[in-house]
Amino acid sequence: MSEAISLRLLLESRYASLRPSEQKAADYILAHLSEAGQMTLAQTAQRAGVSQPTVIRLARAVGFTGFRTFQMALIEEQGRRSSHVMHGYHLTAEETVASVPAHIVSTSIRSLETMLKYISGEMIERCVELIRSAGKIAVFGVENSVVTCRDLCTKLLYLGLPCVFYEDCYLQKIVAGSLTEHDLAIGVSYSGSSRDTVDVMETARKSGARTIVLTNFRDSRIAQYADVLLCSSNEQLLYGDAIFSRTAQIAIVDMLYWGVILSDYDRYAAVLDRSSQIICDKAYTP
Repeated sequence: MSEAISLRLLLESRYASLRPSEQKAADYILAHLSEAGQMTLAQTAQRAGVSQPTVIRLARAVGFTGFRTFQMALIEEQGRRSSHVMHGYHLTAEETVASVPAHIVSTSIRSLETMLKYISGEMIERCVELIRSAGKIAVFGVENSVVTCRDLCTKLLYLGLPCVFYEDCYLQKIVAGSLTEHDLAIGVSYSGSSRDTVDVMETARKSGARTIVLTNFRDSRIAQYADVLLCSSNEQLLYGDAIFSRTAQIAIVDMLYWGVILSDYDRYAAVLDRSSQIICDKAYTP
């Protein structure tokens, strides 16, 4: 394991590709990092509710030779965590304006690390296939998710892909109803329960379109209409945490954007060059 990568980040980045029993062990360890390094193999397995071979498989799945080296990494992780000044999520009345930059940055980093537990490379590959093969791509979202929708649509248009996004909910419903089995609908909803977005994704599914959903909660209402579910987390972080939802959502958009480019680099690099030339007169030259 690279020393530059924390054990927490490593576990979360590999989480989606682990077996269910290994995920159960990882869940326990992530929730008890402060004490996991002091546990024996038998204690870890017993408290996580899994077998000892499962804990060993988890250690190997994330890049260690066995439980002993994994345990040493746990001890090192605790040493790093205890030296951090800020790593919490909670905003209190005692916070000062001067502390805002550190708080926002640390919370954003933590939300991105958590997201890695729920999104695998295979999921992004599947999304890229759907995007590239779609006759039309329609993006749907309201309120805070509009920023993400605009960003996704803009990036796909720069790549020469047929993408549309309308902020008007009535137009979104009309577009969803006109989709076919050759098209793709992408719904963005942090809560997964925004009525307009849920309803429009239901309409798109009934029209025969393939669907991708970006949300925070795996069991949310919108998830039932997803062919591919990109879940940025599965927990409520703090009151008003929609401000941090944008960070994770934009990161997912960038994953899709880079994924499409890398799927056929020469082709999409050339398209980007053409797009840049078309709008070059919109910038002042040095």
